[in-house]
Amino acid sequence: MTGNVRRAGAYALIGSLALVVPVLAVRGLDPLTTAGAAALPFVAVGLAALYVVDEGPLFDLLARPGDYEESRLFGLAAFAFACAGLALLVPLRQFGLPPSAFVGSVAALVVGNVAAELVRLRTTDPFAATVGFALGGLVAAAAGFVAVGLITGGRLALPLVTFLAAIEALVAALLRTALFERDDPLVLVSVALLLWGFLELGIVASPVRVGVGIGVSALLGYVAFALGTASLTGMLTGVLLALLAIVLGGYGWFALLITFFGLGGLSSKYRYEEKRERGIAEDNEGARGSGNVLANSAVALVAVVLFAASGRVGVPPELFRYAFAGSVATAMADTLSSEIGGLFDEPRLITTLGRVEPGTDGAITWQGQVAGLVGAGIIAGIAAVFFDLGPLATGLVVAGGVAGTLADSLLGATLEGPVLDNQGVNLLATLAGAVVSAGLALALALV
Repeated sequence: MTGNVRRAGAYALIGSLALVVPVLAVRGLDPLTTAGAAALPFVAVGLAALYVVDEGPLFDLLARPGDYEESRLFGLAAFAFACAGLALLVPLRQFGLPPSAFVGSVAALVVGNVAAELVRLRTTDPFAATVGFALGGLVAAAAGFVAVGLITGGRLALPLVTFLAAIEALVAALLRTALFERDDPLVLVSVALLLWGFLELGIVASPVRVGVGIGVSALLGYVAFALGTASLTGMLTGVLLALLAIVLGGYGWFALLITFFGLGGLSSKYRYEEKRERGIAEDNEGARGSGNVLANSAVALVAVVLFAASGRVGVPPELFRYAFAGSVATAMADTLSSEIGGLFDEPRLITTLGRVEPGTDGAITWQGQVAGLVGAGIIAGIAAVFFDLGPLATGLVVAGGVAGTLADSLLGATLEGPVLDNQGVNLLATLAGAVVSAGLALALALV
């Protein structure tokens, strides 16, 4: 295990070469010269990993288990070339990758790996190692932002630095948990490009919301994982979504989201053994994974990000409130409809109304439809309070939830299996709910 710590530390030392990029960015060199100079150190490391270091103590320090088969440091080479590729994007004039996005992403990954390996020296608990990765990555990413600001003079506000560092750390931890160790280059590139997008949107972060968002989302993530309502990846996804909802939207947006997570998770646990006997229970004892969480929340995530950047996209921000509420109402209604309705006999296929076996894609029961309507109503009621909606506007949220649930059943009966999986159906259904709620609000001139 100490060998893993040393290797992670060596990768962190190599990752510190990323600081060359902001130094070059302020030199005023032409873009091609800057790009070549920025990428050169990483290219040199990558070539040495492939063709120079093939044995000895240095190889043993840097090698991952799979590297010994070919006597090549493929893991280090892939990491170095990924860094080189991102470094080439920084000197682009108007649309270049911000140096802070590059440095922060490298720092979050390499220092997060060191922190995770240090935790593994004391415990084999994957939850503890993931928390260690996220905390180490957050601190390192924030330090990277500060370092770039000192070098370039383009300092970001501390709340925004903390928020962006938290986003980097959470996304890196999520990808690192879901993927293999050899996929670190993919993690690095994904996080850097995501942060690039956030920086281009010109988002402003409130100090209070950032503090509350990090604290509350972390606490709720721990509770969800401890209660078994979410897997480790599902917990990380939920924490990320909750943080984005609080900071970019507000407490009302978070209230809608946490209501869905809480009631949805509890409904999955409700009479779980009976559902398992019927063959309709969620896998992993009802704990929802990242795919399930994202499929139900991706549309809401896009809505809250666009709401925060509405000034840039030229769309009334209120429209995204309806889209957000409609998508969450759909997710809530569909979850309750499935988890409650599946406990009753004699379901009918929505397309033919013929009786089918419980668990059949596209099957519905009247009890499930009532439960779904109640779920949509709960979300609409909370939206009415926090978004100050009148009766008509509240009804549009319910309409979106009902329409999205019907879309889910129709897609399940027609396209699920040969064309779509369950997660794809959930994603399209929540999109339908968002479009219906926002479209009706636009048509009725409520935005």
